[in-house]
Amino acid sequence: MYRLLSCCVILCCGFISFADGPADNIAEKVRRIPPEPKSRPSSEEVAELKKGLDELGKEITSLKNSLKGKNQLLNLLPDVQIYHNAVRYALEHDEIFDGKTEIPKAKNHLKAGMERAALLKEGKTPWLHAPGLVLRGYISKIDNSVQPYGLIIPANWKPDSGQFHRLDIWCHGRGETLSELNFVSNPSTMPPEFVRPTAFVLFPYGRYCNANKFAGEIDVLEAMEHVKRYYHIDENRVVMRGFSMGGAACWQFAVHYPSLFCAAAPGAGFSETAKFLNVFQAEKVAPPEHEKKLWHLYDCPDYALNLFNLPTVAYSGADDKQKQAADVMAEALKQHNIDLVHIIGPKTGHSYEMNARHEINRRIDAIVAKGRDSLPKIVKFETYTLRYNRSFWIQIDGLNEHWSRGAIIAELHPNAKADKPEITIQTSGITAFTIDIPAGNSPFIHREKVIVQIDGQPITFAGVKSDRSFGDTLIREGTKWKIGSLPNTIRKQNGLQGPIDDAFMDRFVMVKPTGKPLNDQIGKWFEAESKHAITHWRQQFRGEALVKNDTEINDSDIANSHLILWGDPSSNSILKKIIDKLPLTWTNEMVMLGNDKFDSKTHIPVLIYPNPLNPKKYVVLNSGFTYREYDYLNNARQVPKLPDWAIMDITIPTNSRYAGKVAKAGFFDEEWKLKK
Repeated sequence: MYRLLSCCVILCCGFISFADGPADNIAEKVRRIPPEPKSRPSSEEVAELKKGLDELGKEITSLKNSLKGKNQLLNLLPDVQIYHNAVRYALEHDEIFDGKTEIPKAKNHLKAGMERAALLKEGKTPWLHAPGLVLRGYISKIDNSVQPYGLIIPANWKPDSGQFHRLDIWCHGRGETLSELNFVSNPSTMPPEFVRPTAFVLFPYGRYCNANKFAGEIDVLEAMEHVKRYYHIDENRVVMRGFSMGGAACWQFAVHYPSLFCAAAPGAGFSETAKFLNVFQAEKVAPPEHEKKLWHLYDCPDYALNLFNLPTVAYSGADDKQKQAADVMAEALKQHNIDLVHIIGPKTGHSYEMNARHEINRRIDAIVAKGRDSLPKIVKFETYTLRYNRSFWIQIDGLNEHWSRGAIIAELHPNAKADKPEITIQTSGITAFTIDIPAGNSPFIHREKVIVQIDGQPITFAGVKSDRSFGDTLIREGTKWKIGSLPNTIRKQNGLQGPIDDAFMDRFVMVKPTGKPLNDQIGKWFEAESKHAITHWRQQFRGEALVKNDTEINDSDIANSHLILWGDPSSNSILKKIIDKLPLTWTNEMVMLGNDKFDSKTHIPVLIYPNPLNPKKYVVLNSGFTYREYDYLNNARQVPKLPDWAIMDITIPTNSRYAGKVAKAGFFDEEWKLKK
């Protein structure tokens, strides 16, 4: 542990706000997030903004038409749309929280949008190359929404030089008023001393205030790829950073994606659910077993081994309650014989101590100078779900059981003699994995065969390919491993492993019923809950859910999107078409899963399952993302609340935690069958 001695402090500026402690533990008394505005704009101000919004909207429509066929320019239209959306959303959703400060921001956004539109019409794009902080936008694959991000372009960057640059990603802190309007006004909350002279810095919006989980997680990945398309980024010099809620995001990206970054620098935040809520929220959680099991999705201590391959420098103020996050991670890392470098600012609360920034910079800069080892000799990786299944040249393709630990330790021996193992691998809790050393990277000489020893069992592989790639897929049968192909059957796999919330991390379409429901009571529930899902997708994930009637779903929707089906087999024609291929029976009298029967007049099934019309995509019945208003109050609560399936008793009214009473819930097995 590294301890600093100075008591000078540097604050993290930005839209930081905190939960209210025990006051936010009352599920029956939940405050609104985003909050109620404290001062709304006047009717005259609204009229002026609407006029400017209409003018910018017409310019955007004109650009869509005039730039057809000019894809290079058309692809930059989101850089204009981010300004339009920032004002449009604020007006449409009553999200001008402080008229005095935000009305001028809105006017500036409309002006900036018009200026960019005029330049784009002339084929000019100076903001792509201007040094300093710029605003960019991209179209998300999830819902076609335009998402903003900030980017610092270093002063020494030259578009045509071919020089590759370091990229730092900075995740922002909690900000309950961090609307698009406010984010676009100032996306940077990174202390300026952390901005390195030759580095790009990406400030993802993260779809608002979710600690970069779920769609907020995908936002970071999409924004990072968007930056790489326009600028020369050194893949081996990408740093993940953040403070407060952003520190929590940094922890989860570090442990889930250890091979994407060369270093991680989390500050404060949280790293798991139960202990943090007890310390920070004075809340003792006692969830049902399926919720507790789902903590494995985002509880970072469960993935601590993965930091073996990712240099990490943590920071906390000595007097900050959020120091708990790094303390918990330090304890978890000790179980793997790793000592966490934890820089602690003495007599410091929720901020960066003055001298800490120098020490953090010194360490991170030294790591960046060396760069990421793209082919480490040893890879250590653990996971509880195939959503997170890869580190460097090792990919886990099958688990004994989801939400139970699977782990692999793989080591290269490039100088081994021909009759000795050149790779040794130890596994635990996994049934399939792939060795994937990409082209040009194999450390082995060209031989007829390569010996790989897995759990003590030697297996002979074909030699290195002519492009210097190497690898194959291994399947476990009983206690023995063999080279093989993954079965072309319905099974849990990366991106198709559940739980229900997983469907909202990729493209989805909400499918509303047009027929008559089984009865009025469940019909009203379908209507209310589908409206809730669409509204709260906008409020909490800042997107615009794609919504269609069941009669409008086409082959393209089925091929490219998860389908979120609302209704029952009587009212939703898509559900009627596939109901006999789902693992449940649903009639006018009953809903039946396995041997459990429920009255279909008062019980509704929600579930996720491979779509029988396209098993590469999900179908979800009657659910949006599964955490609700109570969980918005603290980001550590924002974890899945329902597993792969549940039966909801709707005689119990919906509340801030559940859409009724969970009569029964559970997981499908690794072949998407009901567990016995």
